[in-house]
Amino acid sequence: MNFFNKLPGYTNAPSGMEWVLLKKLPKVFLISTLLPSAEILYLYLANSTISADQQMTVYLCLGLIFTFWFFIGTVAVGCAVVIIMKGPAYVADPYELPKENKNLEKYPHL
Repeated sequence: MNFFNKLPGYTNAPSGMEWVLLKKLPKVFLISTLLPSAEILYLYLANSTISADQQMTVYLCLGLIFTFWFFIGTVAVGCAVVIIMKGPAYVADPYELPKENKNLEKYPHL
């Protein structure tokens, strides 16, 4: 049994924006992580004690970092789905249906 039976005569779709976007994601990930991290690092290294306002800034920066991470992960999954969908088409193995019994249709099921 062959798991990947390609559909004969199918042509792949040309690449589009998904590859361009996927190649830019590591740089976007790095920049969007380093900028808020630099602010957090500055607050912890420049002050011996951190005030409530500075602590709030740290939490906002952490929230910004995680928001960017989830956004970048979602875009990466979307790019992967588009790449897979533009690939070759596959055909499933045929499934033989069971023989119909016409006598069962005569009587309603109670």
